[in-house]
Amino acid sequence: MDTKDINLNSILSDITNFTDITLNDIPNLDLYMDQVTTLFESKLSSTKRNPEDKIMTKTMINNYAKAKIFPPIKSKKYNKNQIILLCLIYNLKQSLSLSDISDVFKPIVSNLSSKDKTMLSLEELYDTFLGMKQNSMDNFKNEFDELLNEIKDKTTKLPNGENEKSHLILLILMLIENANLNIRMSQKIIDSFFIATKDEGTK
Repeated sequence: MDTKDINLNSILSDITNFTDITLNDIPNLDLYMDQVTTLFESKLSSTKRNPEDKIMTKTMINNYAKAKIFPPIKSKKYNKNQIILLCLIYNLKQSLSLSDISDVFKPIVSNLSSKDKTMLSLEELYDTFLGMKQNSMDNFKNEFDELLNEIKDKTTKLPNGENEKSHLILLILMLIENANLNIRMSQKIIDSFFIATKDEGTK
């Protein structure tokens, strides 16, 4: 294993070994905005690219509220369901527009206020997501190694095929292509099943 591989494994470990905000981390008591931003900062600071980056700010939360992505705030406090929705927004906002997130959330919010529940509860939805996310992280480690080995195999017989920068550029291109494919698929699902049926409640 060369120095580059050791450094990549260190980076891989950094981005996959972090703790999400779990249901147990969210108190059953309503929180003021400062308490909400502190919760996000304390639990998710390891996901920052730069130390000065902000995980969740008052401005962000106000923008989400103005977009009516989650139920109205009462007495300037956020309940557990609203905080869970903010956690989901945090996971989506790097890849989806606020408009898309709003469309995805409409059946969730509708189910929250409905007496006749037709979907998983928000807590069940979030807890299931966290479990699947952890499995995805574990799988990503293996997939990353396979991708790196494939790049080496495909370039080894080419002129200057051992060049590390060339490997890293191909690695970046493939990682972004995979991310783009997932984003496009998500957008198509939203266009096909959420925008067209957004007036149909939780169906």
